[in-house]
Amino acid sequence: MIRCKPPGASRLGCLGTWKPHSFSLTHQVVLEPTSPSFTTEEIKPTMKSLVKKEFERGVSLPFVAFPKDGSVIQDSPKLTLILMDAEFEWTGTGPLRQHISEWTKQHGKSPRFYPGSLIWCLKKPGRDLREKVELWLAWKRVFAEVTEGTLGADFDRADRADIQSKVKDAEEAAKDEVWGGYRFAVIYDSREADGLKAIDLGAGHASSGETLCGRIIAALKSQALLNESVGAGYLERNWPPALKQSGAWPLASLRQSFLNGSLTRLIDPDSILRNKIVEFVGKGDLGLASGQKPDGTYDRVWFEEQIPSDEVTFESGVFLVTKAKAKALKAGMKPEPGAVVGPVPEPVVDEFKEREKEKEPSPGIKTRTLRLVGTVPPEIWSRLGTRIIPKLKSGSDLKIGVDFSVTVNAESARSIESDLRQIIEDLGLKGKIKIE
Repeated sequence: MIRCKPPGASRLGCLGTWKPHSFSLTHQVVLEPTSPSFTTEEIKPTMKSLVKKEFERGVSLPFVAFPKDGSVIQDSPKLTLILMDAEFEWTGTGPLRQHISEWTKQHGKSPRFYPGSLIWCLKKPGRDLREKVELWLAWKRVFAEVTEGTLGADFDRADRADIQSKVKDAEEAAKDEVWGGYRFAVIYDSREADGLKAIDLGAGHASSGETLCGRIIAALKSQALLNESVGAGYLERNWPPALKQSGAWPLASLRQSFLNGSLTRLIDPDSILRNKIVEFVGKGDLGLASGQKPDGTYDRVWFEEQIPSDEVTFESGVFLVTKAKAKALKAGMKPEPGAVVGPVPEPVVDEFKEREKEKEPSPGIKTRTLRLVGTVPPEIWSRLGTRIIPKLKSGSDLKIGVDFSVTVNAESARSIESDLRQIIEDLGLKGKIKIE
């Protein structure tokens, strides 16, 4: 209890009022916050901070908080959690749904390659969260006034501890409301008219021992919308009809299928697929091929053998091939007519070979350093990794640098730069390649 001055005396703090509780020789009162009149400018930062902290606690996915529009969300091949501001309330209809649909399908003015990687987290309609945060702020202000002496000095240690406990209880109630309020996860679903599917997470509790991110992941798994791994049989059953005759599936297309709604979602497709493909090839369930030739054969084919994971690159020139296709390629059989997939390499005039004929090594010199310098036309960029680099890796002390330059519209420059930084990070080149 809070001790008060003689009966009849009253005090009014900016957010607290004295209310008689009982009368005796000592007048006892209970201090309660009045209905506060906080402005939006006072409440909103506290709400955003509280919501963000609750979602960040134990988050295991890339996380974007309070984006203003879809252009600031990178088009990344990783499952990404997107936390929307509490002012955006999910009703299942209306302008917000239209905006989410557009931001899911478009990255700025460009179509997204990985719309299925986005998980939107949205609050249910209502003022419950705002009111809980207001009450928390009110108790915090009462405690501050008591501590500073604004409400007088008639408070002992027990009184202060009681008020501090009220502050803590109000904070926990606000946290619980974050769990109860943010109950919708919205994801891409190509079968829906607008491409969106909403999942009601149900009621949650901040002290449940789980995390908000974990709660969302568990809900997606329970509805078979997310998996930890993938098997060779699943890939064979879902092999694209257009690629069944060729028996070859470009890895770039394979990865995209897990994040564009065609196949189940994977938390980290790059890591999971890379490890599983190494396993499939080693067991002979599937094969891997790279460096496609005009006749439909390949420079390299791996099957029933151990391969290094760095050979599994998600490029158009690297293919996952069926077991039958891999066996046929290993046996030296040429594919049937019309089985060639992907662009057919153009004949390349090997100027280097012609020059090498003129450059015989001098007697006594056992090594030579070769440098490849020049401009590469866009149409053969993708083949550099499958034709030139494997040849260079046969030597030692290989060094490869890049010098890209492109002119873009000033309005889209920031978005493109953001995408490039994400790609560089995905490739593990952060700190090695800079954007000027």
